[in-house]
Amino acid sequence: MATIIEVTDLSRPELEPFARLTEAQLRNRLEPEKGIFIAESPKVIQRALDAGYEPVSLLMEQRQLAGQGRDILARCDVPVYTASRELLAELTGYPLTRGVLCAMRRPKLPSVEELCAGARRVAVLEGIVDSTNIGAIFRSAAALNMDAVLVTPTCSDPLYRRAVRVSMGTVFQVPWTRIGEETSQWPEPGLRRLRSLGFRTAAMALSDNSVSIEDPRLLAEERLAIVLGTEGDGLASRTIADCDYTVRIPMAHEVDSLNVAAASAVAFWQLRAR
Repeated sequence: MATIIEVTDLSRPELEPFARLTEAQLRNRLEPEKGIFIAESPKVIQRALDAGYEPVSLLMEQRQLAGQGRDILARCDVPVYTASRELLAELTGYPLTRGVLCAMRRPKLPSVEELCAGARRVAVLEGIVDSTNIGAIFRSAAALNMDAVLVTPTCSDPLYRRAVRVSMGTVFQVPWTRIGEETSQWPEPGLRRLRSLGFRTAAMALSDNSVSIEDPRLLAEERLAIVLGTEGDGLASRTIADCDYTVRIPMAHEVDSLNVAAASAVAFWQLRAR
């Protein structure tokens, strides 16, 4: 049963994860697998709990104890720090999203081989740094039935607070892991690893040597990894050269490209496993 603790002292150390630690500190304060992350809003927290994520503590507006937070309290045997909306906004620097935050333990990530066993369509995110885009891509991956997401060493963390919020908790529903921890492990070693697992690789890029996303050869691939690049510059030229396909989304009205999150939704739908 949750333990309700009324907050009167904003300096108490138990509140640090919600207010005074950066995303990097939350992730690396202990070994990465023992780090924590913050989930916001009852719906997102419920999805994390459904996926087996372990709560550490909750920060909840008083009015939510008998409101939207009630079902969460019934599921969590952890400390619950509570105060008025105004006091908690003073602590965090902003009004709480739907009045509830939850500090949760980071899971041990599976290997690429474990994650891709049985997968037919995976997304690979190369160096995408905007957490909003990461969250939106995960939401599209969940909605359009991608089997897994792989993030490269330079990609932003899918469990950063904004990414989790924008994903609406789908980051807990789509299996994901890192394809290498060091920059030297991508692109060539990572792409070789995918090929050893039976995947053909499709680099999403506007290029004279590209094929249309409607090319029937893409749909015929039994296992396909869809590789998406960072905001602005897109995929590295080395990555494009090492992929089996370079794939473009045809553009009209002289639009040069789509935002990577929008492009991911188009690619996931068109290239989905039939």
